[in-house]
Amino acid sequence: MKFHIITLFPTTFDSYLGESIIKRAIEDKKISVQFYNPRDFADNKFKHIDRPPYAGGPGMVIQALPVIKAVEAALERVKSYEIRDTKKKKNIKKSSRNSYIVTRTSIIWLSPSGKQFDTPYAKKTAKKYTDIIIICGRYEGIDARVRKAFKMEQISVGPFVLTGGELPAMIMIDCMARQVEGVLGNFDSREEERTASSDVYTRPEVFEHNGKKYKVPKVLLSGDHKKIEEWRKSH
Repeated sequence: MKFHIITLFPTTFDSYLGESIIKRAIEDKKISVQFYNPRDFADNKFKHIDRPPYAGGPGMVIQALPVIKAVEAALERVKSYEIRDTKKKKNIKKSSRNSYIVTRTSIIWLSPSGKQFDTPYAKKTAKKYTDIIIICGRYEGIDARVRKAFKMEQISVGPFVLTGGELPAMIMIDCMARQVEGVLGNFDSREEERTASSDVYTRPEVFEHNGKKYKVPKVLLSGDHKKIEEWRKSH
């Protein structure tokens, strides 16, 4: 799975993508993350792409055209990947390659008013698409005409407003990446696939804190697999 992130602040992703499971998934080429900065597509030497909103209002709005060009750059990269890959797929005729490229790519517009992002959505998206383009807003938002230039879904990670779309994009990358086989050491480690309780325990068997003893539930130490499974399903 390949993620293409449209953002004014690509370095905000460095720490998260450079650690733990996501870092390993990138190194193992299970996923890839590419960035496209709309400022690189600005038509002025100062790379300014934020302007006051029409009809007044607070803050600044990101211009449409630099964002559109950034999305087009991402689509061109996807096209180069797909043309390479479809050459290996004899059942895909040359005349149908363009439609194949379109249907295997999803463009997501992050918006507090969008459809609620959840694990079922992540699973469906990971299964259906090879490339995900995520558009991260900033300031007072992005000129709404970008949505008219492409077919896209409006998605929200929750009923709240953030400073920008970078944190939601990281959440989506993490959740979708987990649906790609090989990203997790054990594919059944996905929480939604477990029969396990959300409560987990490890050594020591007993510890004391502030005069109180904390013990592991006896059933987990019993060795009785049937009872352990019943306990996990009921907690």
